[in-house]
Amino acid sequence: MAKKLSITLVHSPAHRSEVQRRTAQALGLRKLHQTVIRDDTPTIRGMVERIRHLVDVREVEVE
Repeated sequence: MAKKLSITLVHSPAHRSEVQRRTAQALGLRKLHQTVIRDDTPTIRGMVERIRHLVDVREVEVE
């Protein structure tokens, strides 16, 4: 089973630094309360860590 991350944007990236706004966009998060599923890789984990105060992250098991 592959591990994936469910990432939900819970706080707006407006009025945040340009880096944080672009990181949210790179993850595919465009609207508030939008959820995306991404592979659990070190790159994605690093992006999530950079905007951890804006998102809610859960591990998901996918077959």
